[in-house]
Amino acid sequence: MAKKISTPLTEETITGLKAGDKVLLSGTIYTARDAAHERLVKLLESGEELPFDLAGAVIYYVGPAPAKPGYVIGPAGPTTSYRMDPYTPAMLEGGLKGMIGKGSRSREVRDLLQEHKAIYFGAVGGAAALISSAIKEAEVIAYEDLGTEAIRRLQVKDFPLVVVNDCKGGDLYEQGREKYRISSN
Repeated sequence: MAKKISTPLTEETITGLKAGDKVLLSGTIYTARDAAHERLVKLLESGEELPFDLAGAVIYYVGPAPAKPGYVIGPAGPTTSYRMDPYTPAMLEGGLKGMIGKGSRSREVRDLLQEHKAIYFGAVGGAAALISSAIKEAEVIAYEDLGTEAIRRLQVKDFPLVVVNDCKGGDLYEQGREKYRISSN
């Protein structure tokens, strides 16, 4: 059975999750990939205001396809997460509490999740159309010049995820691939 959680993420919610937990996430999340992360970190380093508040925020590593007429968003499958690892320390220092992507994270990032009481979720790669059905609203809020990689504010309802790295050092990939299957229940 999946645990229902919502944003912004709190320490209580995060500490109640462990690697392998299935989660249905609802609330506001933000999209950002490499180029947007680079800009966000430059803003953090210069003390400038970000286009959204990082406190308790969740970032989804995705560059969604354009929406077809009548749809909120196009297919929105996860991007490989390790590409954001160089930017993650600054983002966690800024208050980021959750990240969604695919693939494993560096040892440094996994250690920082423990230090900052944050969490990394996996979304199922190859299920972009299914995932997009959990996205109820999408709005570009920054870096429109990046096209599909612009930062978007998404409203999600029961977004299906699995906890890959928890704030206690748990790592789903180390626990075995068999437990990594998500059901649609």
